[in-house]
Amino acid sequence: MTKMDRTDQKILQVLAQEGRLPNLALAERVGLSPSACLRRVQELERSGVIKGYRAVIDPAKVGAGFIAYITVGLNAHTKAAQEAFERAVSRAPQVVECHNITGTVEYLLRIEAADLVDYKHFHTEILGALPQVDRLTTYVVMGSPKDLRA
Repeated sequence: MTKMDRTDQKILQVLAQEGRLPNLALAERVGLSPSACLRRVQELERSGVIKGYRAVIDPAKVGAGFIAYITVGLNAHTKAAQEAFERAVSRAPQVVECHNITGTVEYLLRIEAADLVDYKHFHTEILGALPQVDRLTTYVVMGSPKDLRA
């Protein structure tokens, strides 16, 4: 793990909120000279602390206004079953996040679909048809007062 000081942490905090902030503005926000700030950002990138930059897209504006989380329980607790399930969900464009979790189920998925009809098709015809799937529980997102994913 890379040793970070408060300045590095402040850089990360600012970039997590505004990844496209120019170096000059970032340097001003964290109290560094532009050259010192650039060196620190480059080191955070080189060491893998900063893994990349991405656009945050509003799902509703690209036709994915229905968002849900699904917990998935598998019918077999084997490596082969997990790998087959993970391969299948990696091909499904509706699955934007897949997390292997602890507890009474194996996976938590974030689903983005156009609407309830599109979601039902995915739930029944794609996810529900996978031979590894034993049980599904859906949690429909009603709103997101805090969402720091980038």
